Amino acid sequence: MRKPDVVIVGAGINGLVAANYLQRSGCNVTMIERAERVGGACVSEVASVDGQTESYALGASVLGLMQDFVFEETGLSKRLQTFVPEHPKFIFFPGDTEPTWIFRDPSELDRELANKWGERGAVEAFREDEAKVVSFLQEGYVNAIPPSVDDAKRVLGDTLTKLWITGSARALMDHYLTSERSKMYMAMTVTESGPVPLSDPYSAFTLPLMDSGSVFGGYYGFVKGGIWRITEELGGINARLGVQTHLSSRVVNVEPSGGNLTYEHEGREQLLNFDYLVMGTDPLTATRLVGSPEQIKRTEGQRFRGSSGKLNVMFRNPIRWKFGSGASDSDAAFRFIFSVSSVEEYEAATLGVLDDNVDYTPGYMQIYCEGAAMRHLNHSEPFDRLAVFFKNLSLGQHGADLAGVEVQVKEKLFDLIENPEDCVWTRLLTPRDLQELFLFPGGNLDHTMLTGGQTYFDRTYSDDPATDFYRFGDLDNVYLCGSGTYPCGSVTGTAGYMCSQQLLRHAKLD
Repeated sequence: MRKPDVVIVGAGINGLVAANYLQRSGCNVTMIERAERVGGACVSEVASVDGQTESYALGASVLGLMQDFVFEETGLSKRLQTFVPEHPKFIFFPGDTEPTWIFRDPSELDRELANKWGERGAVEAFREDEAKVVSFLQEGYVNAIPPSVDDAKRVLGDTLTKLWITGSARALMDHYLTSERSKMYMAMTVTESGPVPLSDPYSAFTLPLMDSGSVFGGYYGFVKGGIWRITEELGGINARLGVQTHLSSRVVNVEPSGGNLTYEHEGREQLLNFDYLVMGTDPLTATRLVGSPEQIKRTEGQRFRGSSGKLNVMFRNPIRWKFGSGASDSDAAFRFIFSVSSVEEYEAATLGVLDDNVDYTPGYMQIYCEGAAMRHLNHSEPFDRLAVFFKNLSLGQHGADLAGVEVQVKEKLFDLIENPEDCVWTRLLTPRDLQELFLFPGGNLDHTMLTGGQTYFDRTYSDDPATDFYRFGDLDNVYLCGSGTYPCGSVTGTAGYMCSQQLLRHAKLD
């Protein structure tokens, strides 16, 4: 039997994972990538500070939503060292004189939130029920079957399905929790993809989804050298398997019916034939390449707005945090700073940047201590570095034009640091920067706002999603697995894996 020829457009994490599985399963895989390197939004940049150079994560910073079996089966686990801080997260709200600790153990967390935030709800039940939903999602990942509401009802029952999948984040929080702070912290992930109202149907589903990675048991961690080592190593693994990759190449035309693709490299057009085409791009790019006018119009009407900013920060000496503990990994613990004190203020800040005339409405900050993690991995670097993701920014301005916003973010950050004078370099990236750097529609890291009508399992572009969820439209030989599809980004590769398995079933190679 002749090996199927597969062309993959886009060498981000999902394209790379799909290529790995398809090549190992008997396909001849060729990748087309517009950039000069593989990686998509999981790449590094180099800063020059005082005559020394330091690499930092330009896009993604932490690893969390990848599945452990993908990490193993692709060969990444043999080539990469990882570290996940076990120390509780530190959470700061306005007026706090000390942080709240977010313990992994539900009973310890219950006591902490009761003591610090006056929580009188069912924190342990919240975690227990979330774990049931996460298990349901992970089983779907392994079997490459995206969830449906009917599947959820069959496995989880009507009550949990309504609370955790079809319901709103606000209703979910009100069911389990009483404290405003508990509700804001738990619902924080809902707005990571964009300015989504907490009352939107299906917005509750974001919570278990964002905790459904199994590589670190639902938590987020670091890779020795930097998160970009994942895509660099996977690109190398794929090359040794026989995957052909054409970098700095632009797709000119696709003819699915004829099974051919034309791309341009160094001013010359070249033709590739394929049995199957996999679009490892955002859905808007894919639709414009292979979609009908109706499909293009429908995709362009989706909500793509992102509102996350990222501040990369470097210090000449290790950061000395004002609050910590005697635990060895206290310096690497995740830290969160809220600028609002109530759910109403939180939601107003979240939605405020839908007005393009509003550059910034402070909501919260997530601090990833990348430099400390590298020290725990025995990886020497000339500077200590942080990645600070923060909300909420409009799509209007570049980071270089928002010096005032950078000052505000740094002031909040430096309030927690004993040696702010050691800060020697920063770079602010806004949704507009992300849009231009990575071709993100609307500047959104995950490409679409996760809300009713475009929640995870609705994010299919197939005319027959029950049978071929990742197939594009009614085309038998075209698939889509960019991070705008189920489940999402966050350096996961899960969509690439699931898409590859569905393609292999269609080709009868599984």
